[in-house]
Amino acid sequence: MDTMKVTPLKKQSKKEQRKFHARKRRDWNGLKPTTRVVKSKKVYDRKRLSKPEEE
Repeated sequence: MDTMKVTPLKKQSKKEQRKFHARKRRDWNGLKPTTRVVKSKKVYDRKRLSKPEEE
């Protein structure tokens, strides 16, 4: 039925390899990876410093 031959990824052109990898990493299923990053306490943050410390 299917007469198309599958070419190994290594033998495909760079353009085709890029297309393949772009399709694989396209979907995050609604997750936003940038919101998952925890900010470091060592980094200078003016907003954090201006808040009164809760004790």
